[in-house]
Amino acid sequence: MSKLHRCIVIGASAGGVEALKQVAAGLPGDLAVPVFVVLHISPWSPSLLTEILGNVCPLPVCCPQDGEEIRGGAVYVASPDHHLLIEGGKVGVKRGPKENGFRPSIDALFRSAAYTCGAGAVGVVLSGALHDGTSGLWSIKQLGGTAVVQHPDEAQFDSMPLSALEYVAPDYLLPASEMGTLLGRLAAEPLPAPAPIGPDAEKLLAAEVAVAAGEVAIRQGIMEMGTLTPFTCPECHGTLTRIGDGPLSRFRCHTGHAYTDSALLAAVMDSTGEMIWQVVRSLEEGIMLLSGRGTSLKEAGDPVRAEIFLSRARLLEQQSKTFQKAAVEHGRTGTDNGGQKSES
Repeated sequence: MSKLHRCIVIGASAGGVEALKQVAAGLPGDLAVPVFVVLHISPWSPSLLTEILGNVCPLPVCCPQDGEEIRGGAVYVASPDHHLLIEGGKVGVKRGPKENGFRPSIDALFRSAAYTCGAGAVGVVLSGALHDGTSGLWSIKQLGGTAVVQHPDEAQFDSMPLSALEYVAPDYLLPASEMGTLLGRLAAEPLPAPAPIGPDAEKLLAAEVAVAAGEVAIRQGIMEMGTLTPFTCPECHGTLTRIGDGPLSRFRCHTGHAYTDSALLAAVMDSTGEMIWQVVRSLEEGIMLLSGRGTSLKEAGDPVRAEIFLSRARLLEQQSKTFQKAAVEHGRTGTDNGGQKSES
């Protein structure tokens, strides 16, 4: 299998379509390196991103098949509910575990680029919420690659660019409209010198790329590559291991699901909210059953027994109101603006 030496990988989430269009429109028509794009999209709906970018990009744009040979000058777009990976000289389209609740994952693509291309990888973080892309961009920089970040002031959702800037020193910070020209220039430059990487870091990177491709995390030794925590995975309830990417802390479970601190908090808050509403549902079902039984006894001429059931229904009703209030307050506590800049 031929090895890819240079690639451009781009990640976007909320508010990222317009930014991607600007980047794609600015790419040179004679670009010789492949471009890989991950946008967080619904797993249940077909993606229109290939058509959207194809209308403005001078290069061919496609959703690749697993195992497809990588062609220079092509733009590969991730399919819904599949990770997009670089595997030597071929494209990987895999259904490995979700990262930060997403599949496709920006981090998974970026790590595969770092692992395959080393210093020849160029990572681009665009508009989006939370932290996806930061860990992968950190890996690209660790191996000598180039980090490009959309300026937060012009990103519709600035959380992803701000997160990248917090943990990774970017080589370029600029508007999306200027990135196409920059990427064309970077692709034409000589390959940067490779950066040394320690054996433990290389082993972890290889393992995480394999997990994204569908390999079982525990068999890749993930649990021994970090520190065990008392936390459990919101997705599968497996034990979470804390992994460090320099100053960035992440979590991965033994089946492979991965989270940043903020993504784990969001998932835990969502899970807690769901459990509270399940209690409310159970209490409301009890109220209906007790009220129905009490009404039937009252109509049958047994008011004493009827009152026993009706009083229990009233007690459950008070409990239900308490839990409903808790659920509403919990929802307010766990809700923010999703990384979108305020209008104030």
